[in-house]
Amino acid sequence: MAKPAQLLNIDPANELKFMGPFRTAVASYMRLTNPTDHDIFFKIKTTAPKKYCVRPNCGLLEPRESQEIAIVLQPFIFDSNEKNKHKFMVQSMVKPDDEEINLEDLWKKYPEKLMDSKLRCVFECPLDSNQPAPAAELSTGAATAAATTAAASAAAAPAAATSSKQSSSAISSDSGAQFASTQFSAMSNEDEQKSEAALLKEMKKLRDNETVLRQENLHLREKILQLHMQVDGRAKEESSVAAATKSPPIQSVPANYQNPYSPPNQLARNQSSMELIYSVVAAVVAGLIGILLGKMFYCDGNK
Repeated sequence: MAKPAQLLNIDPANELKFMGPFRTAVASYMRLTNPTDHDIFFKIKTTAPKKYCVRPNCGLLEPRESQEIAIVLQPFIFDSNEKNKHKFMVQSMVKPDDEEINLEDLWKKYPEKLMDSKLRCVFECPLDSNQPAPAAELSTGAATAAATTAAASAAAAPAAATSSKQSSSAISSDSGAQFASTQFSAMSNEDEQKSEAALLKEMKKLRDNETVLRQENLHLREKILQLHMQVDGRAKEESSVAAATKSPPIQSVPANYQNPYSPPNQLARNQSSMELIYSVVAAVVAGLIGILLGKMFYCDGNK
């Protein structure tokens, strides 16, 4: 089965026209119609996404259903000499049997089922009423004036003379009006260019002011962070100082200081025990010596 060129009927089929002037937003409309018996997904893309606002840009069309798409062109400075090659593309696909598929993943999952329709954008800026008439109209007017003067000269010489004078005066008046209109249109174009240049300068100044304000905002945020850090550091210092003042002061004790009320150390205890043993031994020895001397004296007395 051959794949059709497109699934949806698009109105307009080839071109999207935008009528100027383009100093404000300009809207155009597109109508999509589903002529089939299936549900069809659609998605709209453009080569200049920053210059257009498309609502809705994607969706679902049921059988025999139509939907109007609003395409809004953002304001910009129109230049007739510039070639704006903006294009739109309408992608369509028959709804698959899988009901749980996401709409964003649909275009990537079934690329072979996509059908495209392309439209190009046309910008038309109408001429002002003060602009001069086209050269073709002036040439036709001059030709008709020449024809009338030739017919009058063939009829009578005086009438030809008067008609030639009238035609020359008419041509001079037409040329004067044309010159005045061209001067006015040139002045209006110069005024428009000056106003556009002034607007561009004001926009540049506003952007510069915006960048300066953003930089100042960043500096202020950095200063606020520094102040917060300083306040936190001071609070920690104050809490540490308060804790130090609450704890009792530690007095320094000399190395050779000995508390008189403290119990004797192990060396003093050993010395005292040795002295006690020595005294006991000395007493025992003295007692033995006394006993021996007493016995000796007692034996000598009995003799």
